[in-house]
Amino acid sequence: MTVTASQETGEAQGYRWRWVALFVILAAEVMDLLDALVTTIAAPTIQRELGGTDSLVQWLGAGYTLAMAVGLITGGRLGDLYGRKRMFLIGAFGFTAASLLCGVAGSPEMLIGARVLQGLFGAVMLPQGLGLIKEMFPPHELGKAFGMFGPVMTISSVGGPVLAGWLVDADFFGTGWRMIFLINLPLGLAAALAGIRFLPEYRLSNATRLDLGGVGLVSLAALLLIYPLIQGRELGWPWWTFASMAASAVVFAVFARYESRRAASGRDPLVVPGLFRKRAFTGGLVAGLAFFSGMMGFGLVFSLYAQMGLGFTPLKAGLAGLPQAIGGVIGFGLAMSGLQEKLGRGLLQIGATVMAAGAAALALTIHFAGLDVTVWQLAPGLGLVGIGMGLTMAPFFDIVLAGVEPHESGSASGTLTAVQQLGGALGSAVLGTLFFNLLADRWGFGDSMEVTVWVEVGLLVLTFALSFLMPRHARPGQDPAH
Repeated sequence: MTVTASQETGEAQGYRWRWVALFVILAAEVMDLLDALVTTIAAPTIQRELGGTDSLVQWLGAGYTLAMAVGLITGGRLGDLYGRKRMFLIGAFGFTAASLLCGVAGSPEMLIGARVLQGLFGAVMLPQGLGLIKEMFPPHELGKAFGMFGPVMTISSVGGPVLAGWLVDADFFGTGWRMIFLINLPLGLAAALAGIRFLPEYRLSNATRLDLGGVGLVSLAALLLIYPLIQGRELGWPWWTFASMAASAVVFAVFARYESRRAASGRDPLVVPGLFRKRAFTGGLVAGLAFFSGMMGFGLVFSLYAQMGLGFTPLKAGLAGLPQAIGGVIGFGLAMSGLQEKLGRGLLQIGATVMAAGAAALALTIHFAGLDVTVWQLAPGLGLVGIGMGLTMAPFFDIVLAGVEPHESGSASGTLTAVQQLGGALGSAVLGTLFFNLLADRWGFGDSMEVTVWVEVGLLVLTFALSFLMPRHARPGQDPAH
């Protein structure tokens, strides 16, 4: 077959077009990752300037991740129904507008509401990008395309807290903490406008309808659990906070029953009920909830300890956390060098052990050094925590998804990602409440941080124990989970 010059030109243009579209999607990922991280550094400054109680600090992270968790369950299906490009653009413009609302917020309530909107629009935007990549790239280029996520996410996770601290300290145009949100405006508008020009439109002709009843039930159950955990301490733990948490378990049970009936009637459920009868998958869900709760809660509390207890500026607090971020890059790199395929579940267990050892070293450092502890003394423990985190996260999703059938992997992946976000909200609620409760009981900052770190060690031990329920290795030929 003869290939003409026009065909070669068309193929070259198609190649360039795909990679430009990929960078549009990556820009959206950067916005999400930065906004998941920056408030942990800026929260003390926001509380001091905007007012609000200690719960504001927790809701800044928990409101975003809780909304993201609920929205991600249906975000991908919205793209199937109404077109991936259309929903990506709605998500990108909405996320940018919500960022503007965050930046001009005049009250704690307005800021928290805008953070929830960010999470919801982010949940609409992000799944479309991953779906578009699978549609745009031929099989032999998929690995290279998805491989771009690693460096971008690494740079964002390392630079995000430092960027947040720098923006708060620099106080550009008198904006202070507001700039951590306003910086999304040029990035979001650029991604949305480039998306209009370069993203293709894909839509499934056989897409199933949304399970709005299931969405409502799971949203209510999550809110009934998270709200009293954050607000209960400030309200003196009235009886209704415990009733709300008990009601959450009941609503989750009702949700499971509803999904089973929906599946039995031939309608498409939000979550495939059969997944929860698989020990490997349910064990992975609980392990993920423990792991991500501890990881996100620890990040929030460490930032509070560094700024409120040690007197660090936002920038210095961001720099103090760099050893953990760099350790995460090292751990992830080690995993990708072949250890993941060779060790499988064992790598996850090694990672949890290393992370727990690092947290224990950090707790002992804080105990013996007191409030005179330096950034350099904190670095070894934080570095180990980061290395263990990278080793654990690298194989986690692929190992857990190996415990389900191939036709269940879509629902399982969405559920696992939602649990990851729910874990972030739960960690901010539980570890944040523990930290503030200890301070209210006249514990010192060092002692309060030390106790919180030991709770994180306990959650890592639980993660290690539950890992024995997971498959030993990822399924051969399994598509990587992102």
